[in-house]
Amino acid sequence: MQETLLRAWRHPESLDPRRGSVRAWLFTTARNLAIDAWRRRSNRVGEVFTDQLPERAGTVDEAERAVEAWTVAEALSRLSPTHRDVLVECFYQGRSVAEAAARLGVPPGTVKSRTHYALRALRLVLAEMGVTG
Repeated sequence: MQETLLRAWRHPESLDPRRGSVRAWLFTTARNLAIDAWRRRSNRVGEVFTDQLPERAGTVDEAERAVEAWTVAEALSRLSPTHRDVLVECFYQGRSVAEAAARLGVPPGTVKSRTHYALRALRLVLAEMGVTG
């Protein structure tokens, strides 16, 4: 709801009664935002929805975390800049396809295909580095 009102505030010309019902514009905008949020959540790999908190791990091995972070950073650095950029925008920044497309200056379809091929390339690089699972 907040984003809907923010968009109305940023684009007052959209609320001109001569262009149509203000109420219809607000409902359409809210609906589109809800659909975008749902798509963003459903496109994330390995995301689980639950009402229960996961069990707390006994101890967190900070050294292992550091090695994992270094490994992923190294694998990302081996990708082409276009593949790396799309993965950073979509997975690390949490942007939707439309938002990533706007930031990267490419069509949404290009973001989708680059993401597909970037994930394949990342899996290959990780396999070459000896990472399994």
